[in-house]
Formats: sequence, structure tokens, C-alpha cells
Amino acid sequence: MRVYELAKNLNKTSKDVITVLKGHGVEVKNHMSSISDSDANKVKEHFSPKKKEEKKSEQQKNNKKPERRPDNRKRSNANGNATQHPNKGQQPKSGENNSDGKKGFKKKNKNNPNQNGKDVQKDSGNNKFKKKNKFKNNNMDNKSQKKKKKTGPGAFIKPEPVKKVEEKVEFAKIPEILTLKELAEAIKVPANDIIKKLLLSGGGLVNLNTELDFERAEEIAMEYDVIVEKEEQVDVIEELIKDEEDPEETLEERPPVVCVMGHVDHGKTSLLDAIRSTSVTSGEAGGITQHIGASVVENAGQKITFLDTPGHEAFTSMRMRGAQSTDIAILVVAADDGVMPQTVEAINHAKAAGVEIIVAVNKIDKESANVERVKQELTEYELIPEDWGGSTIFVPVSAHTKEGIDDLLEMILLTAEVLELKANPNRKARGIVIEAELDKGRGPVATVLVQKGTLHVGDSIAIGNTYGHVRAMVDDKGRRVKTAGPSTPVEILGLNDVPFAGEICMAMDNEKEARTTAEAFVAYNREKLLENTKSQLSLDDLFNQIQAGSVKELNLVVKADVQGSVEAVKQSLVKLSNEEVTVKVIHGGVGAINESDVMLASASNAIIIGFNVRPDNTAKTVAERENVDLRLYRVIYNAIEDIEAAMKGMLDPVFEEKVTGHGEVRQTFRASGVGTIAGTYVLDGSIFRNSKARIVRDGIVIFEGELASLKRFNDDVKEVRAGYECGLVFEKYNDIKEGDQIESFIMEEVPR
Repeated sequence: MRVYELAKNLNKTSKDVITVLKGHGVEVKNHMSSISDSDANKVKEHFSPKKKEEKKSEQQKNNKKPERRPDNRKRSNANGNATQHPNKGQQPKSGENNSDGKKGFKKKNKNNPNQNGKDVQKDSGNNKFKKKNKFKNNNMDNKSQKKKKKTGPGAFIKPEPVKKVEEKVEFAKIPEILTLKELAEAIKVPANDIIKKLLLSGGGLVNLNTELDFERAEEIAMEYDVIVEKEEQVDVIEELIKDEEDPEETLEERPPVVCVMGHVDHGKTSLLDAIRSTSVTSGEAGGITQHIGASVVENAGQKITFLDTPGHEAFTSMRMRGAQSTDIAILVVAADDGVMPQTVEAINHAKAAGVEIIVAVNKIDKESANVERVKQELTEYELIPEDWGGSTIFVPVSAHTKEGIDDLLEMILLTAEVLELKANPNRKARGIVIEAELDKGRGPVATVLVQKGTLHVGDSIAIGNTYGHVRAMVDDKGRRVKTAGPSTPVEILGLNDVPFAGEICMAMDNEKEARTTAEAFVAYNREKLLENTKSQLSLDDLFNQIQAGSVKELNLVVKADVQGSVEAVKQSLVKLSNEEVTVKVIHGGVGAINESDVMLASASNAIIIGFNVRPDNTAKTVAERENVDLRLYRVIYNAIEDIEAAMKGMLDPVFEEKVTGHGEVRQTFRASGVGTIAGTYVLDGSIFRNSKARIVRDGIVIFEGELASLKRFNDDVKEVRAGYECGLVFEKYNDIKEGDQIESFIMEEVPR
């Protein structure tokens, strides 16, 4: 038993126990010293209640003896000093000086402070002091008695003060990257302490502004018994644009919003032209839709809002931030052409958006039209006609003869009725930007589709990083309107800048609130831009940058001579994407490469691909200054090959296992400081010192790792070939037995 354990059991301090042991002739160094059971029993006896009671009774007897002695002396006064206390040497002298023994004895008692008589104590000058000590001793005795009672059998024992309660582990939330000062505040530790600790432990010289990543901050916090967690990244924009659901009783029916999609030249705009009975196509350059349009059509007293998109990227951008721009998608497929690549893309976009699909089989008036073939082809994409037992509505139409147009409108309204489209018109307006432009005469103009509430002229609005108040609103017919309810597209004037398509439009209480929201968007976008800013990318040094740990995303800006070429180049390059590398075309346009394209590429760390176009002089200068890689091609396949080669550099290298040889353990040796040495005979191939090895026992791999050393006799060697013996030592593994099979292998990089 150790001294401190015995002290704890006896409810005494270790010092008291050591003192008692030394009194019994037992030498101990400190509280951790071990003692025998017999010595422990001696200490227990010393502190036992019986022993204390005996001591106390002895003290009481001793206190009573001097009380009786003065009485005896009084009775035998004639005998002189015969009954004097043997220890009081001064008493005979004072007795001799007095003729009257009685008086002399009393005098002696008065003047003798060392005499222990009870009567003398009452008359002594130290009476008060003695009373206090007596009172104190009694209190101490009472306390010790209480302690004895508590330590008795069956009594409640308080937890010992020696036992330390385990400290509670503290938690703190920190961002992914933070300064040392921020970490110190988060874990509530003085920053100077952290700096000193890092300096002493070889963590390097740091200061309050030193940036720490999460892993290093976690290590530092663990030193102070604090567990840190990554704090959830709050999307500022999501918080700004989030909207609560309206109560059911406030909702009213609204018109459906329909998006027309399909392959190029399958008649999307012609079909809309037939529906609206307006000549939209004639106003387009070359008969191709150049912008997003919106229009409202009435049928049987019910309104339908149509959106016309020039492709699918705009349709996708409208779903940014969870905004749902359309309720129903009309997939236009030419009856004489069938399903084409862009048709498949349109199907995928519509399914991703979760909207209802109505298939309009166009151009049925042509001789080569085959509606059944279109139905057959679309079944591969899970669009099964109702008459074939499916749930997809197919409507044969002709934009040229206007056949089937009424049926199509009827089916749209029927689908909308099933969807039960509702919105609350009596609230602040909320919508989505369909398109925006800078008009020379009117300034920034945004086409907004109102989704909830009602927008009024004079309302303060915020759209992304732009704000303003509605000076005027124009509907799809060009008429000025004062209000716009749910599912109504309007052009808005009065913004301070041109917003981006797909941004959320929100009505605010006042212009100050709108400005604050816009500034929050600007600040957020600036931070994101700074975070994403990297050294400018080029195809030449792309591989090196990826090896240094850059993000595996290749941004491209594509410019071509015609729109068709832009789409073709974009599609070809995007198809090069795979699970590891993403090719992202952040912008595509027609015409010469200008300064705006170069600045976009610089900000987005992108490469500019020019197809049959040249950069203007300003763009050349800016590209050189900003170190933007600008590639010009005349053949599309050359561009694809270059990007493909760059992507191969971006991909993580593939390693393949190559077995170099096998061996058998014939004998094992133990060496101090080395471990188990496997005396191995190489059966085939070679075993290399820098190779990895696995140990196979009874067909089961029991170890796989590095070789610590490879020797022949006493010499270190790089290689041992088949037919030779060698000594192997495995890294941190010694459980090797005779008969174990050794397989040596290396990892080789496989070219992509």
C-alpha cells in the first residue's frame, strides 16, 4: 500500500502519516512510497478511536491528580513539605520563608504559574488564554469525533477532496481559414500564449495576423483541450432572397407560365408566332431568335404567359437560387426530323427543373412527317404518349397552317388546372429577370416575370447588385401599365445598372433598404471573386499549375464568326468534361474578341478560344497586360485536341500495380534494434529495395507495406534477383514466420 492511499483511507494528510511512520522507525521518502501491511496497521492503530479515547482518559486522570494534591497538603499541613509535588523544586524554599506553612503554601500556589492544580488555574494570570485553548481543543475534538462518525460503517462518506473532477471538454466553431487572433478569441486563450507555445515547439514564428487553415487551428486548439468544429457557411445571398410561404387562404389562381423548347429550326418561334398571331419571326436577324421574349395570350378568357428561349442555358440560369421560372415546358419536335441532340438536352433541362412536359409535334403538314416515329423515339427518354398508356400529352400541330393550335392551348390550360397554380397577389412583389439590356434612350431595362405579389409603379426594388425604383412599366404589347400581378411579364425602367438574367427581383419598403440589399450582393460577389482569383491560366503551364494543387476546372470564353459555330464549339468542348475535370464555357458570343471578353477571362481565370475571329488592338494589349491565354483556331478539331491535351495534364495520374518478384521465407532471425529479419529465397523476378511488399500466409495477405532494408550477407543492396538469397526487414512489422510468401511490387504511373 502507498502512503497517500493509507492517508486517504484514514482521512488524514500524507504528512501526518509520514510523521507517524517515522515515529515508529519506518523511513519513507514521500507520499508515493510503499509500506508493508504491518506498518500500515501501526498507523491505523495510532489513529484508531480506541487509542484516542485511552489518551484522552489518561489526560483527564493527569488533570485530576493535581486537584487532589493541594487538598492532601492542606490536611497534612503539620507535616510540612512531606506532600509537596516532587517536580516543584522552588516550593520548599518559599515554604521555609514562612512561619505559617498554610499561608506559605497558598502564596506558593499564587505565585507558581507551573503548578497544575485546579484552584491555582482559576487564580492564575493566564486563565483567559488557557480557557481559549481549552475551548479550541474541545472544538477540535468535536470535529475529529464527527469525522470518526462519518467514516464509520454504513455512514455516508463525502467524496475526497483529493479526487479531481474530470475537466469538461470545451467546443468552439471556427471558419475554414482564420487568423491566429481569431483562433485565440474562439478558444478563449491569450494569443501571446499560443505564439510562445508555437515558437517553443518548433511551430515557427507567427503573429496575430498569421492565417491558419482548419487542420493547423485544430491541432493548436487540441493543445488547450478545446475541440473545434467547422462553422456552417451561411450563404449570404440565400439569406437575402429567402422567402416565406404564403398562407393558403391568401392564395389565388394565376396564369401558367409556359416555356417553349426544342431543337434549332424545329419551329419554336413559328409556333409562338402562330399562337400570338403576330409576326415575331420577321423582326429577327436571319429568322433566328436573338433574345428571350415573353408574351401573354388569352384563350377562352384565361391567360397564358409564354417564354421563348434561344437555347437552354438561359433556361438553366433562370433556375439559379432555386427560382422556378416556368410551370409547363412545351417540347417542339419536327415531325419530319425527329429527335435531335438539342431535343434531348431540352428534355433533360425540363426534367431537372421538375416541370410538366407537353410535346408539340410540329410540321405535320409536310409530306415526310411521321408522328408515330417521333412518339417511338421519345419513349426512349421516358416520354410515353397517353394513347400508348403513358402520361405525356402529345399534340400534333402545324405552325404554318395553324392546325392543332387550339388543342395545344386547351391542353396547356388543362395541365395548369391539374397543377393548381396559385399565388398571393396582395403582398410585396417578387419575380425573376428574364432578360436585361442597356437601352440608349431609356437606360437600363429589365424584363421581369412577376411570380408573387403585385408590382406597382413607384415601388423600390432590388435585383441582385442593382437597385432603383420603378419609374415605368411596359407590358408585352408595348403598353404602359401601373401594376403587374402574378405570372405577368413587364419591362421595368428606373434601375441604376443592368442586372443579370436569372436574378431575383424583390420589392422593398424604401430605396434605402433596396440599396443596402444591392450593396450586400456587391460585397458578396467581390469576396467570391477574391477567393477564386488565381494566377492566370494557360494551356502551356496548365499541368504544372494542377500539380501545385489548383482547382480542376477549366473555364473557357468562346468567340466565333457565327452563332452556329459558337454552339458547335461549346458543345464539343463541354463534352470533354468527365468526373474529374469540368470544362466550363462561361461565355460564348459572335464577333471579334474585345476588351470585355479579355476582362471576363481575367476575372474568371479563363482561356479564350477564338474560332475564325481575331482580337482587336485593345483586346491584344489588355490580354498581354492581364496575362490571359488567347488561342485562335480555324479548324474546330485543333481546338478540341489542344483542350483535350491540357485536360490530360489536369487529370490525376493513374497508378497501376506491377509485381516485380516473389520470394519464400526460409528462416527468421531476431536482431536487437532491428527486429525480425526474414531470410528469403527469391523464387522469380527481382526484389527491389525501394519497392513495396506484401506477406501472404496460407493464401491470406497479412501485411502490406514498405521494405525497411534489403541485404545480402552484411551488405545493403538495391536489387536481389531470382535464385539468390537475401535478408528482408519490413517497416514496423515483425510477425514473420518460416514458409511465408513474399510478393514484391511497385506502383507505376499509367499514361492517359
